Amino acid sequence: MGSLSKLVRVWVALSSAAMLAMPAVPQEATGQGPVIRSQVNLVNVFATVRDKNKRIVGDLKQEDFKIIEDNQDQKIAFFSKEVSLPITLALLLDTSGSEQDMLGAIQAAGSQFLDRVLRKGDEALVMSFDTDVDMLSDFTDDRAQLDRAVRRARINTPGGGMIAGNPGPIGNQQMTGTALYDAIYLAAGEKLNTEAGRKAIVIVTDAQDEGSKVRIEEAIESAQRTDSVIHVLLVADRRFGGGNSGVAKHLADETGGRMIVVNSEKKLKEAFDEISDELRSQYAVSYKPAEFKPDGHFRTIEIVASDRKNFRVRARRGYYAPGQ
Repeated sequence: MGSLSKLVRVWVALSSAAMLAMPAVPQEATGQGPVIRSQVNLVNVFATVRDKNKRIVGDLKQEDFKIIEDNQDQKIAFFSKEVSLPITLALLLDTSGSEQDMLGAIQAAGSQFLDRVLRKGDEALVMSFDTDVDMLSDFTDDRAQLDRAVRRARINTPGGGMIAGNPGPIGNQQMTGTALYDAIYLAAGEKLNTEAGRKAIVIVTDAQDEGSKVRIEEAIESAQRTDSVIHVLLVADRRFGGGNSGVAKHLADETGGRMIVVNSEKKLKEAFDEISDELRSQYAVSYKPAEFKPDGHFRTIEIVASDRKNFRVRARRGYYAPGQ
């Protein structure tokens, strides 16, 4: 299903929710119908709130939130509890040698996750990465196609591996090691950048990158520029170094996602279920920056709940302002 039809679905969902989730495409109600104004600069943030027992909190109101940009309080323009806005999802599977003992469980749990989280209007793609990055399925809402894609993942898949016809700056080069950062860069910068609404990258990996052409900072920036949240399920084998929890946490924290350590097949399914619940239990907050400057620079964002002691808000830490 193309980006145009996806945009239409997102527009309908946003209109019913009385808020805006696409930067620079706000809607104003008039007697002649909706009017699109491309110059109204709204920043849109999706947030998840959990209590001190890590349970999702889903009954907060606009007055329970405070949003801060570059240490300056902002006025919330639109607010809603968002459960119906379409989700565009990229599932990234680490197929390097360190995941060989868990691949079967990863495939089973990954297929169940997609079947559970995707609803009408949602789309997903599936990619694997090891020495290179392979597109197993482009965006689709076809559950059977996605299941086949997940099942096609193989340890150390050979071949060119880049997204066909659109390799970006990395190029169709043979890589060595585990191209985690390249996979994120491609998923966000080459695929999710044309999509609308809520966007998430779910990665099953030990977070040990070896041989990527881009740096971790570039991978994170690619996700931030496309408003994509990264969730990492850290599946690590001690025989191969035990994984890099620091990298996994950094990827998640900088984009507003979660890092969950997985040490068993049961925990893997539970982790997928937690991410599914998180994606379906978000608040949508939009504001117009008090001092907007189209300079292309990064702006920090902090969203806090009125009850800071008991509630923790998870959201992206910033955004890149548009250029001139």
